[in-house]
Amino acid sequence: MCSKMIKGFGFAARGIWRCAREEWHFRFHLVAAFYVLLFAPYFSLSRAEGALLALTIGGVLTAELINSAVERAIDRFSTEHHPLAGAAKDMAAGAVLITAIAAVAVAVLLFWKPTVWAAIIADWAGHIHKPILLALSAVPAVLFVWKWRAK
Repeated sequence: MCSKMIKGFGFAARGIWRCAREEWHFRFHLVAAFYVLLFAPYFSLSRAEGALLALTIGGVLTAELINSAVERAIDRFSTEHHPLAGAAKDMAAGAVLITAIAAVAVAVLLFWKPTVWAAIIADWAGHIHKPILLALSAVPAVLFVWKWRAK
């Protein structure tokens, strides 16, 4: 029983890893989650707000994994265009879009705090290395999203 469960976790991890390797949308969402989590501590989120943020990030990544799985499953059976196959792919992509829009709404509600942003800017003015490091992190983030292909 335990070895089957461990194998199941391994299969799941392999699926996540494969999606990260092959799907730039998934990598984009990973990078977005990284930056959201980087800024989250500045906002002193409550436990409930932190849980909402975790569920939101998990929801977007899950939707992207499901979308990728639907696309692979459909492409497995035929590379020819079929209206039902196209509709299924479009619906799966629509699920990702709705989840991502909801995530943006959650982010706006949690992080639209001008006084906190002003404090962040004031802090960064006194610690110039922080905005420099943030700007420098954009280069590997962009390369990860658009160019990265793990073996």
